[in-house]
Amino acid sequence: MIEVKNLSKRYGNHLAVKNVSFSIDEGEIVGFLGPNGAGKSTIMNILTGYISLTDGEVSVGGYNVLEEPELAKRRIGYLPEQPPLYQEMTVREYLNFIYDLKNVKFPRKPHINEICRLVHIDHVENRLIKNLSKGYRQRVGIAQALVGNPDVLILDEPTVGLDPKQIIEIRKLIVGLSKHHTIILSSHILSEIQAVCKRILIINNGEIVADDTAVNLSHNLSSNHTIHLRAQGPESEVKKLIASIKGVRSITSLGVIEPGSMDYEIEPAEETDVRKEIFTRMSDRKWTILELNSNELTLEQIFLRLTDGSFVAKKSEAQKDEALSDSDKAAAFEAAFGEEEK
Repeated sequence: MIEVKNLSKRYGNHLAVKNVSFSIDEGEIVGFLGPNGAGKSTIMNILTGYISLTDGEVSVGGYNVLEEPELAKRRIGYLPEQPPLYQEMTVREYLNFIYDLKNVKFPRKPHINEICRLVHIDHVENRLIKNLSKGYRQRVGIAQALVGNPDVLILDEPTVGLDPKQIIEIRKLIVGLSKHHTIILSSHILSEIQAVCKRILIINNGEIVADDTAVNLSHNLSSNHTIHLRAQGPESEVKKLIASIKGVRSITSLGVIEPGSMDYEIEPAEETDVRKEIFTRMSDRKWTILELNSNELTLEQIFLRLTDGSFVAKKSEAQKDEALSDSDKAAAFEAAFGEEEK
């Protein structure tokens, strides 16, 4: 659905996006993460056709955004961080205006009625936008992105400024929309990305530094793959039971943190998830599990690690070292330590 190849964007002497490539399949929900100034807004603006690229190719639904801009734009609905709402219009007036602006070919009234129903704003369609709550204004912003039934929705910070109840409602709406649309979701709320997105792209300094599921990123970047268990039950029997589970290498008691329970650290075999079996065995004996979670990195820890300057520098040096041939490595070693040996 979306294909980005060797994309670069330069502003004067500043290279904001550096040779970025990725693809997004139809029906995917992809989280787009990056610190401020990393280049993610630039990439989103290029995808929508708002700004041009310097080098590379970008296509949406098979249409090149430079060569066939109108056809490419018809396949994208965009919700910027600040929705472009006209406060003095009613919801219905505004959506009619967007309908005309996009030159939509669907029957007007049924199409707008369906969008209002889908995003749950049909009961406020005759109210002025300025009189709506922040949550409903966000819904109107999503509604305008849906006008024309685009294949792709690009949502930039769709829940910013909302209260917890409104955030949950917008998340449910996004998941519902994913049944019929490919979605790119940009947000600084990492729990939101983890709750909604199946795949995560992380950009830093204009480059893609991660592209995978949250589970795979956590597993691949973590050095600690143990499981933490807090449970109520006879310590010796709990340890004996869990040690007997296939895939458990070891179990260690960590002591009492919460009165009436014991904490344990469980080391599973590589690529083995033993949590379900632990839960089943403990439940069979009516031993209460108070906590059962992985000690692998959280998405927040992954994000901080991948966008930390020292980590990126170390990674770059490691990649350079990996690229060296054996003869190059030998020459470098001789240059560094040869004189000392002599």
